[in-house]
Amino acid sequence: MRAIRRVLLSGITFLALAGCGESKERKTTLDIKDVPPDIMKVAKQNLPDVTFTTAWKKANGTFEVQGKNKNGKIREIDIRPDGSVEEIE
Repeated sequence: MRAIRRVLLSGITFLALAGCGESKERKTTLDIKDVPPDIMKVAKQNLPDVTFTTAWKKANGTFEVQGKNKNGKIREIDIRPDGSVEEIE
């Protein structure tokens, strides 16, 4: 009986640890002035009321640009190298 419990507990622990990890995607921090102008244009077109202050370039080439809107809410947009929008938060 103890062996069965041990196996079940080990299996549950493994599944919990395997499923709870967040992706450790590599990102490089950029100065906002170093974001390509065409990427910033897309960001401003999609989030016109946001003042962008922070940017990252992901390992896959996607740019993540973050800022605050007039109400102070943090907004973020992910833009692929081809200029298409991946995600807006």
